Amino acid sequence: MSPSAADLGLLAAPFAAGLVVLATHVPLGITVLRRGIIFIDLAVAQVAAMGAIVAGLLHLGEKWGEFAAQAAAGMAALAAAALLTVCERRWPDIQEALIGLLFVFAAAAGILLLAGNPQGGEHLRDMLAGQVLWASWRQIGVVAVLSAGVLATRAWFARRGGADGPAFYALFALAVTASVQLVGVLLVFASLIAPAVATRGLSRRLRHAGAFGVGAAGYGIGLVISLWADLPAGAACTCALVLLAAGGLAAWRRLPDADSRV
Repeated sequence: MSPSAADLGLLAAPFAAGLVVLATHVPLGITVLRRGIIFIDLAVAQVAAMGAIVAGLLHLGEKWGEFAAQAAAGMAALAAAALLTVCERRWPDIQEALIGLLFVFAAAAGILLLAGNPQGGEHLRDMLAGQVLWASWRQIGVVAVLSAGVLATRAWFARRGGADGPAFYALFALAVTASVQLVGVLLVFASLIAPAVATRGLSRRLRHAGAFGVGAAGYGIGLVISLWADLPAGAACTCALVLLAAGGLAAWRRLPDADSRV
């Protein structure tokens, strides 16, 4: 049975959430792929999730309002960004390994923090797979404003030749903090890497638009499948994005200097 027009209307907010996430993750993902620091997104997203877990355990939402978890996640992600900046300067040859260690530490710490929580398993699953289907327009609006600020700041640094310097990690942390609360760790990683991988054979002039199109298609396909088959939306979108990345690798001939022109 195909979804009705009313059912498809329910997907407007989660699809808009996906587009907002892609707005920052497409350009950041292309940079990440070029620099070879692939797992930075997973690491920073997991640290941000750990910050949100700590905020929940300390009941900061009850004391400081609904955005307390977001603020805690942002502070944790910025701390991770500062740490990775130092690591890149001191140990650039093992930066990817250090990023991986940060990810597994944050993931293990999250498990330990929720070990005594009766809903700990469900909370970890929500952090990992996300709740994109239940994204509200208010949440999307807040993330959209933050994303616009990240993009504007990145453009300002780019005009001064500093877009890939220390500012990259801070902007990356802010973008990931917002998106991981909206769509979850797995979908954040897929949104960053899959469109960049799918379009790695395109020229710089076409790549950003192509990557955004791939990302939008992945969200659209995943959301429709989740509605039609009654499957978790975050996982469906993640799988759709990965399959599109695989299709892009098979379809496009890689240009010899494509990565150098990103």
